[in-house]
Amino acid sequence: IKEYNLNHIFSNRDYEPSAILRDNEIKKLAESKKISFIQYKDQVIFESLEISKSDNSPYTVFTPYKNKWLTKLTVDSPSIDKSYYLKSYPTEKYFSNFAKIKSEKLISIEVLGFVPVKIKFPLQNASPKKIINYDKKRDYPCLEGTTKLGMHFRFGTISIREKARKAASLNLDYLNELIWRDFYSSILQSFPHVVLKSFKPSYDRIEWRNNIQEFDKWCQGMTGFPIIDAGMRELNGSGFMHNRVRMITASFLVKNLLIDWRWGETYFAEKLLDYELASNNGGWQWAAGSGTDAAPYFRIFNPITQQNKFDGEMKYIKRWIPEINTPAYPEPMINIAESRVRCLHVYKNALYSESIR
Repeated sequence: IKEYNLNHIFSNRDYEPSAILRDNEIKKLAESKKISFIQYKDQVIFESLEISKSDNSPYTVFTPYKNKWLTKLTVDSPSIDKSYYLKSYPTEKYFSNFAKIKSEKLISIEVLGFVPVKIKFPLQNASPKKIINYDKKRDYPCLEGTTKLGMHFRFGTISIREKARKAASLNLDYLNELIWRDFYSSILQSFPHVVLKSFKPSYDRIEWRNNIQEFDKWCQGMTGFPIIDAGMRELNGSGFMHNRVRMITASFLVKNLLIDWRWGETYFAEKLLDYELASNNGGWQWAAGSGTDAAPYFRIFNPITQQNKFDGEMKYIKRWIPEINTPAYPEPMINIAESRVRCLHVYKNALYSESIR
């Protein structure tokens, strides 16, 4: 620090618990050297309790949160895409203020734990047509119907405000997905315990089977259920999984196999290039029924009916399972109907035993 004669350190806020601890340590070190440490909101439209109930408590249900989010966005604005909260913040004029550091003294990305991959990184600018048709194509994994911009949001290579402006002018269903992202971030900020525990404490009473052999089959895409296996192989091979298939694979692991949602959440965290703790955690707890605004415990996706509905011609499946319809592909590892009954029994026992305590 002394070597570079710094006066100020600027950063954008990160809301994950470990990141907050890191930033607090940096702030302490900087202030001990008489250097100011200044942070700003950047990766979300609204943070913390900027969107809150009338008593200043956080929302835990999405729809009222969304309504308040949209109301605040449009206050004193002629239209959503002209909102004050979505304006640009050009920074080029401040580049001359950066500390001058010789390149040989910079820490390499390899030292930080990053390694090169051959996976193709998506374009930063999704075509307007893709956003316009988002609500019509988003659920079909064989189509290029999603923007795959989550990777850019994760690494900060595009502006969330820029994409929200475009979504507001092109497709409100796509904007809705960005609001979900803010919502899950707000949940993490207000209830950091969700990282390790269920948002609804009663769901931590569930007696998971946690069969390691069955978990391995799920991870490898060898369950015998094509839509599940195609999704897992897409994840393992590309670092991405289609959103509809994420819901199906998560439901299968948690409810049909009765494996703790935290196992699946951790596996996705290791594989997803667009991994964000808040959204990943929120999605998995939604699937398990344990989170905010979650699917009810008795909602269990049937992988067969989901496949027929969203990949009836098996175009997506054949892309990722070349051995489909051959003896090399495994038989279904479980009976779906029986596993559903088992899940309902286990969930009812956990939730009912909690309610009578």
